[in-house]
Amino acid sequence: MKGVLAQKIGMTRVINQETGKVTPVTLLLVPKCSVLQVKTPEVDGYSAAVLGAFERKNYGKNENKKYKFIQELSLEGEEVKKGETLSIDFLDGVTNIKLTGTSKGRGFSGVVKRWNFSRGPETHGSGHHRQPGSSGMCAKPGRILKGKKFPGQYGNVPVTFRSAIVEIDKENNLVAVRGGVPGAKNSYIFIRANS
Repeated sequence: MKGVLAQKIGMTRVINQETGKVTPVTLLLVPKCSVLQVKTPEVDGYSAAVLGAFERKNYGKNENKKYKFIQELSLEGEEVKKGETLSIDFLDGVTNIKLTGTSKGRGFSGVVKRWNFSRGPETHGSGHHRQPGSSGMCAKPGRILKGKKFPGQYGNVPVTFRSAIVEIDKENNLVAVRGGVPGAKNSYIFIRANS
């Protein structure tokens, strides 16, 4: 089982003292995660562990709202018990990882911003500047096909991509990941080992 929950802190850079090479990195705070539930093939049909991180100060009597970030992680032959605590040590020996986060929401956007469409002419009386342009068809099929690029909601969707661990600071529970990470500052990230 190679996975952990994290929070995006921000971006910085790491400089190699020998070669002088500069690597842009994103700092992720990896707190201690609690195992809230263990799912088994006999009961749930598959093996997984539900992890919780970033405990709330006030959550009342509802234990389900005790943690700000809850994520399910599949188990591959490992044994994990409910109530167990996982830490940054889970990333020992891991170099390549998968990161899953929620991209920044940009609201309702037009085709120029959302799909990088070209602008229309700006002069000579043109009324076509940032419009999507022709979208329909003739008699057959006489409709707009699914998947056509139109204005709409841009961002605020789950994004998963591969990256690499540059450095681990166990004293401060920080992980430096190469390049950028989707989402705004203080957003939550799910880290898995890329096997």
